[in-house]
Amino acid sequence: MTTIRPATPVPTARPPRLPVPLPPPLPPTSTPDELLAGADRLLGTATASTTGVWPRAVALLLRHALEEALRRYWQARKPQLAQCPPHAQAVCLESYAAPDTARRWSATWAGLSRACHYHGYELTPTHAELCAWRDDVERVIGALAPRTQ
Repeated sequence: MTTIRPATPVPTARPPRLPVPLPPPLPPTSTPDELLAGADRLLGTATASTTGVWPRAVALLLRHALEEALRRYWQARKPQLAQCPPHAQAVCLESYAAPDTARRWSATWAGLSRACHYHGYELTPTHAELCAWRDDVERVIGALAPRTQ
């Protein structure tokens, strides 16, 4: 009868890696107002060449404007939160901004996120839905903008 000895652990070839801090994100190229203006242009100039594409493009621009407004809000108040994902920023928003603003941000972001993705069983957002979201985004951007005194 042969006995099988347990294998000896193989030493690692290199020492364990230490976590490397991530580089700071690149500065954004568009402000929330510029993104909102881009969405307005698409809402007003849908053509045959953009059929089927423009509703989701508008939803994406609106969602990005919403996220950028929130990032700028945190950059001015708590810069460490500006690097967190939008969902985490939204959870923290409830403690800093007006409750209505936090709820409107979350509800609008959720609707726009759903509208940005293709689903085989759902239609694209309608013009009326996009206009309503656009108005909500504008209200949230205004509520999150720094107050000048």
